[in-house]
Amino acid sequence: MSLHTLNIRLDFPYRTGFTHGAFRPENDALASLMEQRPGSRVLVLLEKGLEQFYPQLPSDIDRYFGKNAGVLAYAGCRSVPGGEEAKTGFSAWETALRHIVEAGIDRHSYIIAVGGGAFLDVAGFAAATAHRGIRLLRIPTTTLSQADSGVGVKNGINFMGRKNYLGTFAVAWATLDDFLFLHSQPLPLKKAGLAEVVKVAVVKDASFFNWLETNASALTVCERDALEYAVEHSALLHASHIACGGDAFELGSSRPLDFGHWAAHYMETMSGYTLGHAEAVSVGMCLDILYSVRKGWLPAAEAERIISVLKTLGLPVFHPLLSRRTENGACEVLKGLEAFREHLGGHLTVLMLTGIGRGKDVHEIDAALMEECIREMQEAAGYSVQE
Repeated sequence: MSLHTLNIRLDFPYRTGFTHGAFRPENDALASLMEQRPGSRVLVLLEKGLEQFYPQLPSDIDRYFGKNAGVLAYAGCRSVPGGEEAKTGFSAWETALRHIVEAGIDRHSYIIAVGGGAFLDVAGFAAATAHRGIRLLRIPTTTLSQADSGVGVKNGINFMGRKNYLGTFAVAWATLDDFLFLHSQPLPLKKAGLAEVVKVAVVKDASFFNWLETNASALTVCERDALEYAVEHSALLHASHIACGGDAFELGSSRPLDFGHWAAHYMETMSGYTLGHAEAVSVGMCLDILYSVRKGWLPAAEAERIISVLKTLGLPVFHPLLSRRTENGACEVLKGLEAFREHLGGHLTVLMLTGIGRGKDVHEIDAALMEECIREMQEAAGYSVQE
């Protein structure tokens, strides 16, 4: 055999911006992110249902591109179902693809996706698979997507009971966090997404966690300046890790940004996706925090600080799904460890904490100890213990 190995090196611009009122006619932030090229067009994919919170949004979008008609050829605004249910299966993905085909979008055109995290996964998967990749500009509308998933380089849909089983790695042309959407969410949705803000602080930035601890009361009522700072700092921490952490496309097995996610993802699947991702992450973090304490890696006082912040923010620290048993009596959520390992590839690699802002990768989990942690959490939450 004659084997020749060449290295392909690509440089991806990774743009993350923040603004207020992206579709206001006088705001040129969005238009400035797109290059004018012969034949290029702009299609807006809008999460279905956003109109009930923002009745003027479709007309605002039309008006914005009408004002910029000399710069950008507008192909219209089309709605696509969102939420975790829409992300499960092919229907919403196919809807997005049909809109792309009908609008005549080519590889030098742009798709602007406006919606929450699950919707952005669907729209991103459609953009990445049409023509093998169309420029995607994301405008996340929820705390969770603005602080975390909206600035990631992944997309995907759920398939055969497995979360994010189908998807691609695709760097978006840009992500633009519009704080007008941030402040217009229903309060429960606005607060829930702070789970991912706490997560990135406890694994990456102790000083940011200290700030969250100090400002937890302001964040509980979603005070504007505090919420914007928390979301922006979280987004930039996520983006910095992806861009500078050495494994943007996850060729290895270490996933520090997935702290608490092995249990979270499996609980979401167990619930039929009625349990929200943010709530599941909060509970999953608490489980791995307690496990880290019981293994002697994390000081109990630091664990108490983290859990106290989660409680102050109104985030759950236990869910009954943790205690659910299979027909043969096994703890069902522990099946999430193998699902997580398969999704990572290679060795099981789970981040555990050694301190606030510090962690270590572990490759084996003591299942009996993890079950003890679940029982301890269950008793602390006041649920009856199932033997």
